[in-house]
Amino acid sequence: MITNALRSLWAEPRAADAPERGWRDWVLVGVLVTAALLEGVLREDVAWRPIAMILAVGLAAVLLWRRTRPLACVVVGFGTAMVLGLATLAGGAPNVGLDTMVYVVLVLVYALVRWGSGREIVIGLAVVGVAAVIGMVADATGPGEIIGGFGILTAAAAGGAAFRYRAESWRRALDQVRNHERVGLARELHDMVAHHVSAIAVQAQAGRAMAGQRPEAALEALTAIEGEASRTLAEMRAMVRVLRDGAPAEYNPQPGVADLVSLARRDPVPVVDVELPDDLDPLPQPVDAAVYRLAQEALTNALRHARNPSRVEIRVVQAEGSLRLRVTDDGQIDPARPVSNGFGLLGMTERVHLLGGTLRAGPAPAGGWTVDADLPTEVGR
Repeated sequence: MITNALRSLWAEPRAADAPERGWRDWVLVGVLVTAALLEGVLREDVAWRPIAMILAVGLAAVLLWRRTRPLACVVVGFGTAMVLGLATLAGGAPNVGLDTMVYVVLVLVYALVRWGSGREIVIGLAVVGVAAVIGMVADATGPGEIIGGFGILTAAAAGGAAFRYRAESWRRALDQVRNHERVGLARELHDMVAHHVSAIAVQAQAGRAMAGQRPEAALEALTAIEGEASRTLAEMRAMVRVLRDGAPAEYNPQPGVADLVSLARRDPVPVVDVELPDDLDPLPQPVDAAVYRLAQEALTNALRHARNPSRVEIRVVQAEGSLRLRVTDDGQIDPARPVSNGFGLLGMTERVHLLGGTLRAGPAPAGGWTVDADLPTEVGR
């Protein structure tokens, strides 16, 4: 079991969600550089003061690459500590170091486990362990300080592992939501196409049965229609067979924009008001179903999470080539409610993006929560 765990760790790829270097990184480095310079100037017991300050400032700058080159940063940081420790053991140099360097190396350990690959983590932690042993021997550290030092390093590594696991769990959950929406959209597209193409095939077969009373060109055209329809059905069934779990390809209409009126209610509070265009043009079935599901999800979130809402408005506006859905409530924003979307709206966002649209959800300037979606009306035509 231990061997399998080590092999799994060794094969672990780098974290996929590493952000780009930003202003927070520069602030972190600036704070540590300032602290190192102040410590070097104000402390009276610093040996080899210029060298100690240069090393501390240099190591702080290394933090800028801690996500993209975590192993290299650890080797530089703890390699420096190792060299200083060996020099102290050899009697050629006093113990050179500032307290600021401790915080730098702890960040490096965290970054190694948080962002590095499995082999980088194994190699980097080995370097950390060797450097820690040499440093503790060089400083003639007592048992209590040894336990405390290794405890702090372990805590930094454990923090990196915890945040890495949490981010990975969240990423997998999002992938499952996205895959679920892709499967749902594929099923709806399959039902729609299968229904219409089946009708084409039936008409073509009927036309061929009547071909004796029609010109020869009509017979050839009907034969071509039948062949094309049959090929399309075969390709569609082969593409989504694994998604259908053996279910027959029958047409199951999904609720659409016209069904939004069923969400309206006047009592009890909150009032749910639905406004639809009087002259709504026919919509592609995937867009029609997506609008209904999105409005239903937004309404559910408003009823669950909004504090004391008195009104929820669902508005649908159709423009040239697009349709806009807007769901708003007048409830108070719950401070404990995260600004990021829940899994339901994340799934809907994925579906909207697949259909070529956009979705925005968040607090409204006037209060309450707003879900705003724009969808093209030419999808699937």
